[in-house]
Order: sequence, then C-alpha cells, then structure tokens
Amino acid sequence: MALLPLLTLFVGLITLIFGSELLVRSASRLARAAGVSSFVVGLTVVAFGTSAPELGGSIRAALEGNGGLAIGNIIGSNITNICLILGFTAIVCPIPVRLRVVRAEVLQMVAATVCVMLAMIGPVVPRPVGAAFVLALLVFLVRAYVKGKRVDEQAAERRRVAEELAEEVTAGVRPPLVLNVLLIVVGIGLLVYGSSMLVSGATSLAQQLGVSDTVIGLTLVAFGTSVPELALSVVAALRREPDIAIGNILGSNVFNILCVFGFTAMVSPDPLVVPEGMWTRDLWVLLGVSLACLPIMFTGGRISRIEGMLLLGLYIGYVGALYALRGGV
Repeated sequence: MALLPLLTLFVGLITLIFGSELLVRSASRLARAAGVSSFVVGLTVVAFGTSAPELGGSIRAALEGNGGLAIGNIIGSNITNICLILGFTAIVCPIPVRLRVVRAEVLQMVAATVCVMLAMIGPVVPRPVGAAFVLALLVFLVRAYVKGKRVDEQAAERRRVAEELAEEVTAGVRPPLVLNVLLIVVGIGLLVYGSSMLVSGATSLAQQLGVSDTVIGLTLVAFGTSVPELALSVVAALRREPDIAIGNILGSNVFNILCVFGFTAMVSPDPLVVPEGMWTRDLWVLLGVSLACLPIMFTGGRISRIEGMLLLGLYIGYVGALYALRGGV
C-alpha cells in the first residue's frame, strides 16, 4: 500500500532536480541580460518560482477549509528554509556572504516574520490583513529591482557579466533572451509539478500514520513545498552562484509571508483560523531561527559547515519534538 506514495516521492524528487538545474542556468543568464545582480534575481524571480508550491498548497488547503494545514505549511516552510535548506547547503558547500548585499534583506526577513506573528495574535486572520501583506509584497519587489540597479557595489559585477556576455555573443553561444525566459518558466513548472508529486506522496504516508493536519503542514508538506528551494540552493552553491542560493532562501521566506500568507488570507472563504498551539512553540521557533541568521550572515564572511550543521541539528530537533509531542493531535 505504501509503494505508490514512495514512487510518487521518487518521481517528484527527480523532477525537482532537473527543474532546479534549468532554473539556475536560465536565471543566471537573465541577470546578465537585465543588468542586475544574481542576488536580486534570486531574491525575486527565483524566489517567487520556488515559492509557487507553497502558494498553491496553502490556497488549496484554505479553500478546502483546512486553515491549520495552510498556516502550518507557511510557517513550517520558512523554518525549513532556514534550518534545513540553508544548513544543508552550507554543509555541502560553504556559502560566501557579501554583508553589504544581504544586510537589508536579512532585516526584511526578520521584519516580515514579526509582522506575521502580529497578524496571528487574534484567533483569526481578517482578509484586510492579507491585503496589507500583498501590498507590502509589491513594495518589496519594486525596492529589490531599483536597489539592484543602483547599488554601487554591484557595478563591478555588472561590468564582469557584461564582458562575459560579450564573449558569449562573439562565440555564438548566447541563448536569446526570450529563450531564457521560456526556460525559466519551464524550470518553475518542473519545480511546481515535482513538489506537488512530493507533497502528495508525503501526505499519503502521513495520513497512514495518523498524524494531525497541522503537524503534516509544519513538517511533511512544508518540506515537500520547500524541496525546490533545497534543490535550487544546493545546485546554485555547487555552480558557484552563492548569491542565487542566499537570495533564493531569503526571498522565499519573504514571499511565503507577504505573498503566500497574504493571498491565502484574502481568498479563504472564511477568515483563517490560527491553529491551536501555534503561539506556544512554532511562531517562536520561526522568530528564533530568523534572528539566528543575523550573527550567521553578519560574521565570518561565509556560512561555514559548522554553522550549517547547527542549523540542521535545530531542524531535526524541532521536527522530532513535533512528532513526539503533537504527532497525534
């Protein structure tokens, strides 16, 4: 009986690997053509693409009246992005960090985390709150693009990639801009399809084990919808595109809060009900790991393997605690 869910998990994983490789290559070329840094592309285009599974999964859960699964997916995905994805990526390949580039984005992620905590103080999340988050998303996108074009530190990188682009044109190997955009769309489509397969298989296994919807959202569904970020960040780090890797993780967390949480609260037939117990542990864990990014990224010039192992250990401990204390709730 468990063979089909396991096969679904495997197919989803393979699809995600191909999709992430395609997206990294195309996003790098798009950054060069647009004259912005790889970090900005990772923070916006790539982050939005890898957050699409969270958006689809949470909206679908909300429309079906399962607010616990919807909110659990959002909060769990952000915890997973920081602890599992950033941690595992750093273990595979220590990630160089340019402080002046990431400082504002880390602070934005922490601010968004505080905002979503405030939005869930009450028993329900009103629709106007969701609309406010969506408006904040538009401001975030405009700011990221404008900053990516103006920051002086990125001028040298733009000159470097312009030279590489000229060499590609001379050699006749540069794909057309339209083709790069099309490949990004295909890559995002593969990520969405692969994560959907992964979530389907994981959810089936969890239900067979009798695990609660909120815990499924915080762990298995959150992991499944975060696998695009995991695959993409590892591939980007290995391909020496650390800005895409970090920008993807930070941007995905901001997108999950401003976009996924905002739209989910807006389209839900009834106001989203905050799951019982969310304030006793899960939101505090999210705030804690978000704040942990400050010393990790602001010191040392890179995210080391030791720091990656600490983050991964936190994730394993968190998931273990969930299943030990709330698995049957």
